[in-house]
Amino acid sequence: MFEENISAEEIEELALTAFEGPVSVIDTKDYEFEDSIEYLKHQKVIGFDTETKPCFIHDGPKNPMATLQLSGGDKAFIFRLQHVGLPREVARLLSDENVIKVGAAVRDDVRGLLKFRKFNPKGFVDLQKIAEDYGIMDKSVRKMAAIILGIKVSKAQRLSNWEASRLSGAQIKYAATDAWVCRAMYDKLMTSEKIAKNVRTSDDIS
Repeated sequence: MFEENISAEEIEELALTAFEGPVSVIDTKDYEFEDSIEYLKHQKVIGFDTETKPCFIHDGPKNPMATLQLSGGDKAFIFRLQHVGLPREVARLLSDENVIKVGAAVRDDVRGLLKFRKFNPKGFVDLQKIAEDYGIMDKSVRKMAAIILGIKVSKAQRLSNWEASRLSGAQIKYAATDAWVCRAMYDKLMTSEKIAKNVRTSDDIS
């Protein structure tokens, strides 16, 4: 059984962990793009996350989504939406109910992606929605990762410029980790005892 909550002090005592596999940054539809689709469409479960350049002006217009991150167990991909949009092949993957996409607060992420291309989201699981089935009340990715996996993930790059001409190494590591850790948490939950009846999917997110 998992703890309901965790404090910031308890998180700081945990080992800092990040995705260590190869990460491909996709900003053109080249061979790397083709390889990413071939890899991802054969995964049963992929981690899912997005990033947006923050707006620091109160009540200012929100920036469009900048990146989409998708991760398998050993490879991660960062699609730079400002450069490639949401390609049809990626939209098809996001509509495939046979490929589970796991993230946190996925409704907002999907709404942002729909501004690039219309698709029918299927196979999404929102960790924030299913966490309570395991007795977990804290819903941020950082806190859920600490409770479920016993690790600390960095959020230092969250408010960085995701529209920069070139993403930094720290940004790439951060973005890949956020997607990968969602998949890792889901894998752990699926082998753990629930306190509620059913794990819910989030196909009603549009």
